[in-house]
Amino acid sequence: MTTAAEISTEDKIKDAAKAVFTRKGFAATTVRDIAAEADINLSLVNYYFRSKEKLFDLIMTETVQQLFDQIQPVVNNHDTTLGEKIDLLVGHYIDMISQNPDFPVFMVNEVMSASMQSPMVANIKNAQSSVFAKQVHALNAAGKFDFEPVHVMMNLMGMILFPFLGKNVLVKSGVMDTEEFGRVMAERRRLIPIWMKQILNIETD
Repeated sequence: MTTAAEISTEDKIKDAAKAVFTRKGFAATTVRDIAAEADINLSLVNYYFRSKEKLFDLIMTETVQQLFDQIQPVVNNHDTTLGEKIDLLVGHYIDMISQNPDFPVFMVNEVMSASMQSPMVANIKNAQSSVFAKQVHALNAAGKFDFEPVHVMMNLMGMILFPFLGKNVLVKSGVMDTEEFGRVMAERRRLIPIWMKQILNIETD
């Protein structure tokens, strides 16, 4: 049986790891960094989580689930328009990724492996029967756009995720610094919904 003290130690390690991953990135983080942040013995990190990789996967899996827990009420809301849903979805994704810089890399690994146990696979399958999906298909049936509805999800994922995946290249090549990247992503938070609504021929605010 897991004791309260063990749960507390696990949570302490996870909180510390999330802070260090966010600050230094996955590649630059060591188990020793995590132990120092949590102010615990290095061996305890290895005892509870075995490796940095397993700890990272656990944290990112929980982050994915937290994101979809926020998104499910949005995509299944009968009282909001498709445009309003797009506004909220883009905001949730960009805010969450900005707070978890390594998340796009984790998402790409999840997409490439496409395990049936992946929370991403399960939640995207559920999204196909959501109110959001039905609204997209209704627009297609009404002749608002003449392409496969799946492009809507592809465009949303691409426009949100790819800039984060390319951040290091943009910064290291001198195109922009980290602060400017943050400003650009804040601008994209506003622009992506406008672009998506134009693609779908629905009203923009």
